Amino acid sequence: MRSPLSPALIGALLAALAALAAAATIAWFQFTQVAVAPGKNGSAGFQPLVEVGGAFELVDHSGKPVTDTDYRGEYLLVFFGYTYCPDICPTELQNMTIAMDELGEKAQFVRPLFITIDPKRDTVDYISQYVSHFHPRLVGLTGTLEQIERAARIYRVFYAKVDDPQATEYLMDHSSFVYLMGRDGKLLTIFPHATDPSRMAETINAYVEQGL
Repeated sequence: MRSPLSPALIGALLAALAALAAAATIAWFQFTQVAVAPGKNGSAGFQPLVEVGGAFELVDHSGKPVTDTDYRGEYLLVFFGYTYCPDICPTELQNMTIAMDELGEKAQFVRPLFITIDPKRDTVDYISQYVSHFHPRLVGLTGTLEQIERAARIYRVFYAKVDDPQATEYLMDHSSFVYLMGRDGKLLTIFPHATDPSRMAETINAYVEQGL
């Protein structure tokens, strides 16, 4: 059971997370040389100048080992986060759920993936319970520390553990992009954090219609 945190401790943790998030964002953009501009045809996302995505080996929330090739033929909506995340992750997953709902019948061509950055706590059983609160097509993925590190690296995801000796539970700082991958596993576009779900759905729908 989680013990309550004092207001002072919460403030300190939030300040630390804000500083880390700012540094992570700057580092991410510098490292990848992302062109922060509207995506193709006025889409809600943007295009990086480096390769994003690739081969991974993980375990889904049913306990089945999976690789990136298991999802070939589907459009992927990929988000990295963790189940203990207090606000960013549930908000982003809810936005993805709304976007999937707005796609209607075309949602059958899209597979949302939630990849944990905290495999120590996000076991198969725990992540299975968590994803059940969102869209029914959402798949939760976990794995070993090494498997998660590789998946995060190929998707250019920043994450770091935030330790505090006075807290019983640690937090994770992480980038919060949503990646739209094509049926061939190649990146189509990246949605920044808090992209409007309707705009996200419009962009996904445009790509799906082009590929049908």
